[in-house]
Amino acid sequence: RRAWNAAGNAGLPTAFWCDPKLDGLAVELVYENGVFVEALTRGDGTSGELVTEAVRTVRTVPLRLRGEEPFPVLLEVRGEVVMFKEDFAAMNARQVEQGLKAFANPRNAAAGTLRQLDTAVAGSRPLRFLAYSAGETDWGAAAPCRTQHELMERFAAYGFLLSPEGRLCRDADEVGAYVEWAGSQRLRFPMEIDGVVIKLDDLAAQAALGFTARAPRFAVAFKFPAMRAETVLAGIDIQVGRTGVLTPVAVLEPVSVGGVVVSRATLHNEDEIRALDVRVGDTVIVQRAGDVIPELVGVVPEKRPPEAKPFAFPRACPSCGEPVYREQGEAAWRCGNISCPAARLRAIIHFISKAGLDIQGVGPKWVARLVEAGKVASPADLFTLSVEDLLHFDGMGAILARKFVDALDGAKRTATLAQIVSALGIRHVGAQTARMLAENFDDLEALAGADMDALLALPDVGPEVAASIRNFFAGGANRNLLTRLRGLGLWPTGHGETSGRGGEAKILAGRSILFSGTLSLPRSTAQRMAEDAGATVAGGVSKKLDYLVVGEKPGSKLARALALDVTVLDEDGFMRLLGLNSGAVERQGG
Repeated sequence: RRAWNAAGNAGLPTAFWCDPKLDGLAVELVYENGVFVEALTRGDGTSGELVTEAVRTVRTVPLRLRGEEPFPVLLEVRGEVVMFKEDFAAMNARQVEQGLKAFANPRNAAAGTLRQLDTAVAGSRPLRFLAYSAGETDWGAAAPCRTQHELMERFAAYGFLLSPEGRLCRDADEVGAYVEWAGSQRLRFPMEIDGVVIKLDDLAAQAALGFTARAPRFAVAFKFPAMRAETVLAGIDIQVGRTGVLTPVAVLEPVSVGGVVVSRATLHNEDEIRALDVRVGDTVIVQRAGDVIPELVGVVPEKRPPEAKPFAFPRACPSCGEPVYREQGEAAWRCGNISCPAARLRAIIHFISKAGLDIQGVGPKWVARLVEAGKVASPADLFTLSVEDLLHFDGMGAILARKFVDALDGAKRTATLAQIVSALGIRHVGAQTARMLAENFDDLEALAGADMDALLALPDVGPEVAASIRNFFAGGANRNLLTRLRGLGLWPTGHGETSGRGGEAKILAGRSILFSGTLSLPRSTAQRMAEDAGATVAGGVSKKLDYLVVGEKPGSKLARALALDVTVLDEDGFMRLLGLNSGAVERQGG
């Protein structure tokens, strides 16, 4: 309200645009002069995955805007990729008929489909893109929209599908009535919804209010209560995680919860089992937390069979048979065997996952098959695989094998020190701590050699975190892993991250950069490399832009950059730029 009034306006507008909160994969489509040029997932809110080719196969995405010109010079259309419930059920039926695994829910199916390396698979699945807002927009000679409901009408005219039953509400009473109505009708919507999104209708008010670090100030999401159902607990499985933690998982008689069949749910730990007093054979209440993750929330005592007995948590690892332990003050039981097969598999999967090196095209199912076949026993083994090694596996053709190997080779030159520290899976070291460590140590060897005093001198590192780092690098197997990674060339020094000891400035500090066209590495990786070097990733081409990095089919951004005398680099030039020291970064002209 203060921001709106400070802009010279008298009071906030009272009209709101309301539409269903979709349970899909958030995607942004970029159009230049009416032509679709790229698509990215929302990711962490700062950078996402480039999914342009997969999105091209979505039949509801217009490759050219419909209607009369002029079109906006730049239009970023934000929306959700979903599967309608009817389409999802039919697709799962086909999966089962073909002897393939059924998808857990429409959201996972949509997300997994967009990340397919084979666009033919993506094109064969019933995806729909539903538009709900705009990002950066340069209307050019086109008439700008002034309200959210005008923007929705414009999107429809351009050929986009919208969330069904979106509605303009004139005041708060109408908003309340809409929320109540949508909640009563949620099962009748063609796609999964988990609430209602309420936005100020006035776009100028939206711009004035802006965003917090996490959410817009001009909008609020009203979440519906989680859907629940009763079923029978058929058993309790124990899974071993990458850090050796034993996690109990409820095996349920399949039950539909809000239209999604649930057969497994987390039980968290031994204390949770005792608190719920849940026993095999019990009738239990299960819900989908956030309408996505199934969890067991209660027992129906009156339906307990007389033979049901309290669950005895194992005192030996179900994977390797070694004794498990539970540290004082912790709820988790752990397997301490660093060679435990289950923990080793999870650690390798974590190494290449989004939380680690984020290597696209190297999925957990393939890692599991490689480990089971004895081809991979540590993360380092992945980087020794050849196309010929992979062709021995059913379902791995020459094209997929080449992409698999190329993705791993690409990680050697694009991985940052922060990424690899996070990928190692050191206990208590998440992405934020990994970034901080990468800013304070030159490489993994320097981090491995740090003593307790050096670690405790760092921000947000206490005795527990410091001890965990020291214990990790004290292990002989982990030291051997570092030696192998170095020999394989996977030894980042930060791509320009400040060392923290010398205090050098990042090489692209104060510079702005933008990417256009298809690169050989994921767009999110290139952006992260630029940001790690101190650059700001711009939203569009302007006179203030320092560098435009172009790949194949760069679109109209290239022409605008050349007209404005912005430095244009190809991918090799971008890599050389990252290798310069801070004093050698010169503006090179167009």
